Amino acid sequence: MRFKLIVAMVEVELTDAILDAARQAGATGSTVINHARGEGLNKTHGIFGMEITAQRDMLLFLSEEHRSRHILEAISQMGEFDETPGTGIAFQLDVEDAVGVKNQIQSLTGQPDQL
Repeated sequence: MRFKLIVAMVEVELTDAILDAARQAGATGSTVINHARGEGLNKTHGIFGMEITAQRDMLLFLSEEHRSRHILEAISQMGEFDETPGTGIAFQLDVEDAVGVKNQIQSLTGQPDQL
């Protein structure tokens, strides 16, 4: 079985909605890293010229390859990444090898499988 790692950097307020959308699209779990920092093309300056950087959550999804694009699109749609600048980004990476995913493979296929 082949896997993809989906990484999403999202506004904290959108985390729960994006997790729900990903699960509805076929994600079987996720890891959330709180308080990541992101910067866009242009730095945002606030009062007295001090830089303002919004806190983000980093969401990680290990997904079976054939489900990954559907999950990525659901994340993007829920977060309005293409419509609203600065709401977040998401991308997927090939996973060469994975351990500790035996239960996930069994739940996806209904039987034990090899990676």
